[in-house]
Amino acid sequence: MANSPLVNFNQGYCRVQQSQPQKRHIRNLGRKTVWVAGLTGLALLSIAQPAAAHHLMDGKIPANWLEGFLSGLAHPVIGLDHLAFVISIGILSAGRRQGVLLPAFFLVAALGGTGLHLLQVDLPGTEVAIALSVIALGLILSLRKQLNFKVLVGLAAIAGLFHGYAYGEAIVGAQMSPLIAYLTGFTLSQYLIAMLTFWVASVRIQKTAEQTVRLRRYFGYAVCSIGVVFLSVALSS
Repeated sequence: MANSPLVNFNQGYCRVQQSQPQKRHIRNLGRKTVWVAGLTGLALLSIAQPAAAHHLMDGKIPANWLEGFLSGLAHPVIGLDHLAFVISIGILSAGRRQGVLLPAFFLVAALGGTGLHLLQVDLPGTEVAIALSVIALGLILSLRKQLNFKVLVGLAAIAGLFHGYAYGEAIVGAQMSPLIAYLTGFTLSQYLIAMLTFWVASVRIQKTAEQTVRLRRYFGYAVCSIGVVFLSVALSS
């Protein structure tokens, strides 16, 4: 009977007092409900996004420096799969002595992938590879044990090639000025997003390490759901 609700008859009304295990169960149930709803919402939002390369200019090639720069800034943000990956890179970098280098390897590889597209080098299965990279980072985030830094660098570099290759679709055929502006824009955009996430996660780790691990795991589940949706779209197209 220790875990049974107690009934208090005070001041003319009946109040049910719940035991601590019951309160914890209700709180955990509430958290799970919130996360399930969040994952469902993210999945639906992912479906609404096009699986192919995302364009700020409605598919038009940027004609000047400003259009190229703005298109580059927006490209990683418009695509939810790209955005989820960049944020995940920032979170994975937090708490590591050489963490700031992880986004750098990804960005350099992304520039290389864009270069491959501009050189008309065929990189097959781009959208599938991008979706798999998002799923992989989501799974890594959900793990309690952190992977070796060299393994993460290798994964970031490989993923960067495919993400960058997809970015190149929006700038193929552009003149040199908007091309350089586009490369500058998407590199700066991703760097700022990754570094902001890195800073926020690093601050949280210093304050509440255990809670940060839980939040990172939940975010990993959300990232996985995004990747799964994009993978299903890529495979069905």
